[in-house]
Amino acid sequence: MREVKPLKALFSQAQRLDHLQHLVESQLQPAAREHCHVASWREGCLLLIVTDGHWATRLRYQQRRLLKQLQALEEFATLTKILFKVQPPTAERRSPGRTISLSSSAAESIQATADGISDPKLRAALERLARHGKAD
Repeated sequence: MREVKPLKALFSQAQRLDHLQHLVESQLQPAAREHCHVASWREGCLLLIVTDGHWATRLRYQQRRLLKQLQALEEFATLTKILFKVQPPTAERRSPGRTISLSSSAAESIQATADGISDPKLRAALERLARHGKAD
């Protein structure tokens, strides 16, 4: 697969970013490493993705030091600026689905109420709600 032209270029780019990531991590404080990832490096500009605003602020305060340390490395010799972009991890973006949990007595009470309702839509909604009851 590594020999197919588009895949070869993609694999090469991924390896390059991984190498740059290791170099950047070597210059970061240990606590910051898991919060900062190399997104791109071109035309003297290094774009780093940071997990939240707190870490972006901390890294911006260290930007001048980090820039000088990275410029000392051969791969970043032409580095002129570092940009930080906040992008929370995708797993945290998803809101957990709502789960409804009712006691069996609450479910029985809702079902009894539904039995006395003549409106078919309201009755169906109450019956669906009653089905969420726990079995004792």
